[in-house]
Amino acid sequence: MNMNRAPLILWILASCTVADTSSDSLGLMPPDVPESWRPIIGEYASGSDTVSVLEEDGSLVLLFWGGARLQLSASTNGAFETDSNVMVEMVADASGRTEMLLVDGQAFTQLSLGAEDGGTFRITPIRAPEELLIEALAASPPEEDGDFRPADLAELVALDSTILLDIRYATTNNFMGEIFYSEPRAFLQRPAAEALVRAHHWLGEQGYGLLIHDGYRPWYVTKMFWDATPEELRVFVANPANGSRHNRGCAVDLTLYDLETGAPVTMTGGYDEMSPRSYPDYPGGTDRQRWHRELLREAMEAQGFTVYEAEWWHFDYNDWPSYRIGNERFEQLGMG
Repeated sequence: MNMNRAPLILWILASCTVADTSSDSLGLMPPDVPESWRPIIGEYASGSDTVSVLEEDGSLVLLFWGGARLQLSASTNGAFETDSNVMVEMVADASGRTEMLLVDGQAFTQLSLGAEDGGTFRITPIRAPEELLIEALAASPPEEDGDFRPADLAELVALDSTILLDIRYATTNNFMGEIFYSEPRAFLQRPAAEALVRAHHWLGEQGYGLLIHDGYRPWYVTKMFWDATPEELRVFVANPANGSRHNRGCAVDLTLYDLETGAPVTMTGGYDEMSPRSYPDYPGGTDRQRWHRELLREAMEAQGFTVYEAEWWHFDYNDWPSYRIGNERFEQLGMG
């Protein structure tokens, strides 16, 4: 992805179409798309013009970023036609992936926005992580005035062992490719942790469970993220001058897993992907991907969490102002 396109994400919030979902307010899960559509669905650019091919109500749609939506129908020569007499042709590479769209002859090249085919989104840190760690451990969180509740960080798997963990920052499988946590553990302040367990139990009735990527995050790690991230991508990381809700133990990064298979559910974009697909109202992808995204959101919001405006996987608990910024490392925290 050309990261200079990042400001274009802001218009997306006004153009979202969300599928029905399977709870009280959501319908049945939409059928999956035909395999032949998968190489086509994605984002494409031609100069400053960007389009998406997405699935909506069982049809392929060509969406001009900030503009028109055209339904695609296959023609006899393998191209697509629209009700506006716009001809769309697909140019595939040797693997069958669509590498280019010809929209009335204008060439749009498919963008690689982030984690394709289940991979992990990466950035190139603007400073060496080893140097940042030394600085972050020597620094102190911002001073805060006010009355705060005592920290009571509860370990999520101690409350419910069927909550699964994939703590990316305890491995190199994360956006910076560095290990930040000494142990693969997840904590939240107890009221938030108990609310998350309730969401997990409700999802269990729908056939899903929660897979946790991150919970409480020591402040020094937030500082490392900020100092390593290019300025144009800092909408996706917290400013250490203010601290983050992760630092307060009241934010969680998570997704769904299928109870029957144990496999993570595919969403519109990958975890920690710094791209337009990360926005919780991004209209691209498939009906089923957006349906799962909304199911997760409904479960969490019913228990007092609010989704972060730039990340579908990040939820803040409504009581977060009651807790002070924390900087304890995982090895300093007990069980419970």
